[in-house]
Order: sequence, then structure tokens, then C-alpha cells
Amino acid sequence: MNRVEKALENHKKGYNCSQAVACAFCDKTSFCEADLFRIMEGFGLGGGDMQGTCGAVAGAAAIASLLTSTGNIQAPDSKQKTYQTTKSLAGKFREKNGSTICKELKGAETGKVLRSCDGCIEDAARLVCDLIGEEV
Repeated sequence: MNRVEKALENHKKGYNCSQAVACAFCDKTSFCEADLFRIMEGFGLGGGDMQGTCGAVAGAAAIASLLTSTGNIQAPDSKQKTYQTTKSLAGKFREKNGSTICKELKGAETGKVLRSCDGCIEDAARLVCDLIGEEV
């Protein structure tokens, strides 16, 4: 099973969009799946109220952060690289789907769905695969 399939399977098991994406890549981080699941829980549904960033994008950004941050708390030296990476992920997602905002993607106010949750999860997982140089 590839990472995109794993993320979609996670979603079918009841993980929210951010958990589904992040947990598909837990082996690339220093976190176990249960810890990533707990950390990402509040990022689903666009931060819980559909007003914020799509959970799938948040999950991708979390993995990008874990992969690019040096974790140097005495002299934070990796923020720019991390920001650059997450900006690129978000930009590619936005270019493909028209938005990174949950309520816009779901058509909550317009009635026009730009992308399903599964589609968002697939796109976000593919972007992380691209980031780590892994074929889907």
C-alpha cells in the first residue's frame, strides 16, 4: 500500500483529514502514529470550524515541519527553510484546488464543492511524497 492509499485508508477508519495525512508518514518522523494522531486531532475540519486551513494541508505542513526543522531551540535556525517548504506545499495545493480553506473547498457558503475530503487527502499526501522523493 502506498502512502496515498494509506492516508485514504486512515480516513476511512475515522481519522480526520490532518490525522489521515500525517499518520501516513509517521515512519518518516520521530513520532509514533498514536502521538501524531493526538497532535493532529485539533487541525481537522479546518481547525474545528471549517474557517481555517484544510486539515489535509495542515497534516502535510506538519510532516514538512518535522522533516525540515532542526529542532534547535537555543538558536532557531530552520524556520525560513520550513516556511519555504510549507509555502510551496500550500501553493501547489491551492493551484490545483482553488483554495486551502476548508469551508471554501467544501462549498459551505457557495454550495460549490471544489474538492472532496478524500481528494484533499490524496493531493496533500502526494505533495508530501513529492517532498520526500517517494513515488506514489
